[in-house]
Amino acid sequence: MKIRLFYTNLPFWRAEVSRLALYIGGIDFEDVRMIWRDDFDIMVNTGKLPYNIKSPFRQIPVLEVDGQVIGQTAGIARFCGKLSGMYPKNDDILAAKIDQIIDAANDITNLIGLTMREKDPDKKISERKNLSEKILPKWLGFLEDLLDENKLSEWFVGKNMSIADLCIWRLLGWVTSGKLDHVPTTILESFPNLTKLYNLIDNHPKVCEWMLLKYKK
Repeated sequence: MKIRLFYTNLPFWRAEVSRLALYIGGIDFEDVRMIWRDDFDIMVNTGKLPYNIKSPFRQIPVLEVDGQVIGQTAGIARFCGKLSGMYPKNDDILAAKIDQIIDAANDITNLIGLTMREKDPDKKISERKNLSEKILPKWLGFLEDLLDENKLSEWFVGKNMSIADLCIWRLLGWVTSGKLDHVPTTILESFPNLTKLYNLIDNHPKVCEWMLLKYKK
């Protein structure tokens, strides 16, 4: 099986969840890092990706498997998760519980994205304050409760790490990175379960290996 995964050279959750799932699972793939903004602008305007691949929705990430092209974050993550054993093949309930976490990550990302579009500096500060004091704590609380409800392990679903955990790990890395103005890097302090999950994955041997290999971290 020949696999290519297309995204920019960023550890953002939309692609990183699938990259890491494949890497942790020992699945061989080509990690195609597009040049920002050159390759990205071409893709948005024409749909064309490197290797003459076409993005179905003029978005990334995009996965190519033996010449078949797949778009959209969640679909790609589920496929890669199944290959790596990090997404259930025969348990629809567990699969749906993982899906809800990925969908929640998408909702949180979209809510953050709304504050990025504001051009007025004063309005942006106000929106970010609302984001950091109300919106993010509410959504982080939802995730905290889901972790607490799983009595089988410290992961979101079942007894083992899944693509849901990888997804939230990278999302939290972004939220606490300091790159989002007026969102405190300490925002996780009130969420012990999420903090524990973040640290577990951040110190996972294969994750550390990947971060050193790709980002020299």
